[in-house]
Amino acid sequence: MSKNTSPHKLGLNSTMPQLSEGQLESLFRRLNLAHTRRIYQDLADRAEKENWSYRDFLALLLAEEVAHRKQTRLQRFTRKAHFPFFKTIEEFDFSLQTTLRLSLLGSYLGPDFVTEGRSLIFYGKTGRGKTHLAVAIGYRAIQNGFETLCTNAAELVEELSNASKKGCLQEALLTYTHPHVLVIDEVGYLTYGPDAANVLFHVVNNRHLRKRPMIFTTNKPFSQWGKVLHDEDLAAAILDRILERGRFIHLDGPSWRTRHLNLEEALPPAPERARISGIGVPEFPEPTRRLAGVTLSTVEERRARWRNPDLAGAKKGRISRTLS
Repeated sequence: MSKNTSPHKLGLNSTMPQLSEGQLESLFRRLNLAHTRRIYQDLADRAEKENWSYRDFLALLLAEEVAHRKQTRLQRFTRKAHFPFFKTIEEFDFSLQTTLRLSLLGSYLGPDFVTEGRSLIFYGKTGRGKTHLAVAIGYRAIQNGFETLCTNAAELVEELSNASKKGCLQEALLTYTHPHVLVIDEVGYLTYGPDAANVLFHVVNNRHLRKRPMIFTTNKPFSQWGKVLHDEDLAAAILDRILERGRFIHLDGPSWRTRHLNLEEALPPAPERARISGIGVPEFPEPTRRLAGVTLSTVEERRARWRNPDLAGAKKGRISRTLS
């Protein structure tokens, strides 16, 4: 601004307005400056004592307001995400993984993950940290200024199936297609209805066309998704769209929940656990207890008498002599 520019040309009054505390409160509320309204007096007293310039006072006041709004927005979006628990990428123990490293996830922790519409599938046995990583990446997206929604696959399928039966599927889809990032947890853990593939395809296809990222966690390999979703063709179409701009990551190592028990070391492979003192388990083990009063020997005896009537007669004769 030119030094010769007068306050009148800028639309400012030449005289300093005399505002009461109540009038200032009203102006702060009108401008939605709730945080500034709470802190301005303390900052004004500090500025006066430390002889700040008007510019420095205004700069700090605005910076505090912006920082507070950012933190409030972060908290609000985190609540709306409906994470099953709160985890960050810094809390993940990569030492338990043989192939996965933090550097491999670097591109999914920045804004490009959202703006480029990338996707992820975390696959592995239970307890390997799949949901932890999905939540952490979803939360990082929130930190980068994007909205995230986390849902369970069974809940998504059930809600959309019910909406489809009521004829309001399109309205229900908005819940899952609107957020910038969608996390679908536990694909394949529970049994779904017969239209699971149909409703899930609507979500995936919509987000794929709009380049909206998706994160899936599953304990099922790709070859079983058709069985899980009750439709091989639609399952293939779903995976095709996810992986076009996505990545498949296999998590191995011990379970986070039971790693303190060293179960992977304590339990030998299943075939070895079945052997006792080096003796293999028979293919069809014989029963060792009575079932409803009938043993295997009784069954064999009855079959023998049915095949050989003379044997059955001899048996009856022995019974008659015994009774007489």
